[in-house]
Amino acid sequence: MRYVNTLKEGDVIRSIYLCKSKRSAETRNGKPYDNLTLQDKTGTLDGKVWDPNSGGIADYDEMDFIEVFGEVVSYNNNLQLNIKQLRKPYEDEYNAADYMPTSDKGVDVMYEELLTYVQQIENKYLRQLAEYYFVKDEAFIKAFKGHSAAKSVHHSFAGGLLEHTLSIVKMCEYYVNTYPLLSKDLLYTAAIFHDIGKTKELSSFPENDYTDDGQLLGHIVMGVEMISEGVRSIEGFPAKIASELKHCVIAHHGELEYGSPKKPALPEAVALHYADATDAKLQTLTEIFKDKEGNEWLGFNRLFESNLRKSSV
Repeated sequence: MRYVNTLKEGDVIRSIYLCKSKRSAETRNGKPYDNLTLQDKTGTLDGKVWDPNSGGIADYDEMDFIEVFGEVVSYNNNLQLNIKQLRKPYEDEYNAADYMPTSDKGVDVMYEELLTYVQQIENKYLRQLAEYYFVKDEAFIKAFKGHSAAKSVHHSFAGGLLEHTLSIVKMCEYYVNTYPLLSKDLLYTAAIFHDIGKTKELSSFPENDYTDDGQLLGHIVMGVEMISEGVRSIEGFPAKIASELKHCVIAHHGELEYGSPKKPALPEAVALHYADATDAKLQTLTEIFKDKEGNEWLGFNRLFESNLRKSSV
């Protein structure tokens, strides 16, 4: 097979991909076409079926594995595949594991490292809460290890949620050692818990799409609900500490327009917000520049509202 990250403009390929999404559309002249997102473990590729009613295009649906034949072209500085032939392959023609994007870091190693931060939480209530999910709840641990941190944009791969969480905890370790104002116990716990709602907001791979509750409630609300469930299981858990932890999670997006019901009011909430924003943005840039050669300008990027390129040194 031809992995997405090996493709270049001008390639003519025949390969099997997961049809992650399928949307019917029309050209300006009213001619129907299919707009696809093709996926393998190395990334995604935009695909176009310009003549979906031709004899070379078999019936297929979203989330099907499909074999496609076509030419890789460049459009608006992004690669896309113009598909001329398409069929559904037999199950023995592909290995599903080749189509699930995964962290290039060891999941079990990352999880063991995350647990070292759980062990550093000295407040007995916050420590018990962290252990309630991250040590004792096997179903949660399995979901957390395998989940992405987003449907797209950053850490949108299996193990991405764990990788993102660990990165933020490490940043918070620096903050705690640099700024004595910060409570290590509260900040570590908030960092570890800030995105646990994503285990319910997003479905597992290969779908990695929003669940009904994900659409209706979102990961912040669901994360706070999960914290409340854990708090209720711990006798004598101080209400003030529970509220402070929930506030950090509620405010970690920083701004109301970015989905936070409250803006940060505690120093730990401010620190968590900046750690989260830093990791999300730098990982997004990492994925944007992945497999890009040289330091050419990439064109205007909507997320950063800027024309981007790598530095020259």
